[in-house]
Amino acid sequence: MRTLLALVLPAMFALSAIAGTKETGPTVLKDVQPAGTTDKHQKHQRYDLIFTSTAGREYTCRTGEKTSVKATDFVVGNTVTYEVKDNKGKVKTTSGKQVSCMIVRVANSSAPR
Repeated sequence: MRTLLALVLPAMFALSAIAGTKETGPTVLKDVQPAGTTDKHQKHQRYDLIFTSTAGREYTCRTGEKTSVKATDFVVGNTVTYEVKDNKGKVKTTSGKQVSCMIVRVANSSAPR
């Protein structure tokens, strides 16, 4: 029994490390920029939401092409809550507007420009 437990526990910890961790917290929305253009097949404007995490990383999170987003809901300088896990993210405003997005860029916030 002990040998089985000794084999199973390290495997469980290894799998949890591979799965990635979820990072959440409040932050200030640094920038919102349109990404690409709309056309016949892509009817909704995509946006890049840029914010810095509490861990000191700057994320650029792009909304999906099938997601309708009102740019006026995401005001630069306002406080938002973010959630990042692997390459997926969510940004939620204090008024309850939420958008799912894909992480397209990560940088250390202290990196020189």
